[in-house]
Amino acid sequence: MPRITTNPDVMGGKPCIRGMRVTVAMIVYLISQGHSREEILCEFPYLEDEDISAALRYAAFRVDEKEEPITA
Repeated sequence: MPRITTNPDVMGGKPCIRGMRVTVAMIVYLISQGHSREEILCEFPYLEDEDISAALRYAAFRVDEKEEPITA
């Protein structure tokens, strides 16, 4: 997912949109609170509609992951 980046120097390494200080979690939270894509894009004019789609795809992917404990 090229639009989703992680960098320890940006937002503590949280998944962000294209290296900006906009996290995937923030986008998902805004959507969950009922904000429309149009509202988000108006509030953050440097974002693109595809950024919101990428954030939602990334969140869905992460939720679907299953972590397995490492056993010795």
